[in-house]
Amino acid sequence: MRASFLFGEVLTGLRRNVTMTVAMILTTAVSLAMLGGGLLSVRMADKTEQYFTGRLEVRFYLDDEISNSDPDCAAEPCKSLLVDMKKTPGVVSVQFLNRAAALEEAKKLFEDQPEMVQYISETPLPASMRVKMTDGDQYGHIYKAFSNREGVRTVANDREFVDRLLRLFDGLRNAAFGLAVVMALAALLLIANMMQIAAFTRRAEVSIMRLVGATRWYTQLPFLMEAVAAALAGSLLAILGLLIARPLVIDRALGPLFDSNVFPRITGDDIAIVALTIAPVGVVVAAVTAYATLRYYVRE
Repeated sequence: MRASFLFGEVLTGLRRNVTMTVAMILTTAVSLAMLGGGLLSVRMADKTEQYFTGRLEVRFYLDDEISNSDPDCAAEPCKSLLVDMKKTPGVVSVQFLNRAAALEEAKKLFEDQPEMVQYISETPLPASMRVKMTDGDQYGHIYKAFSNREGVRTVANDREFVDRLLRLFDGLRNAAFGLAVVMALAALLLIANMMQIAAFTRRAEVSIMRLVGATRWYTQLPFLMEAVAAALAGSLLAILGLLIARPLVIDRALGPLFDSNVFPRITGDDIAIVALTIAPVGVVVAAVTAYATLRYYVRE
């Protein structure tokens, strides 16, 4: 097929059904943008899990006797507790913090809150042992091994907090995907309607071409290219929307959390990976839908 004929037919079809074409482009853009938002939520959830899993630790707060009388963890039961923790499988490191070190750390953490610093200074903090693990799954056996040991008062870990964050992102991701599915169905219906209308308006031309020996592919390929062109335009709009949304929406809404290292920042690489996913999806779905519609409605 000559390229000039093909592109001429595609441009003619897009101009002839301009309102339908614009509607399909916008619907495709919105559905792919929602799909991209869902994929970004998945990436943020994965990065958040990796980020916090690498920082997960179990904190064993020691009783007042150790906190008051053993600032160097050189006497029993603190000494044996420290040695046994370091030998436990799944433990990366163990850090002992006496009361003075715990107070200094708390002052740095709340340095922008004078009232909290004053309260902490007046309230003795317990000594603690911070255990870093190879992964969060090690928490169970470490907790069982040392939670009832002499000198241990309470045990705390960050796993519950991380799980809550991941559940939040899972909910956002599912909502985004749900809306994306609805918009994708609307886009599919628009593509199918566009193909029917395009085939109907050019039925005389197609009939003449078939009479003179043109193959089915020769007559239907322009219609497929129209759907692909509209889907490609919608994909580009969706990617542009994600690029604009990152500084104007995501960074503004979650900027303080990014700055305080609560969440890992969404980067240009994340946008690029999502773009490389949604663009082919939009084009392939449009082509398949257009082909199936033409096979069903245009039988001759």
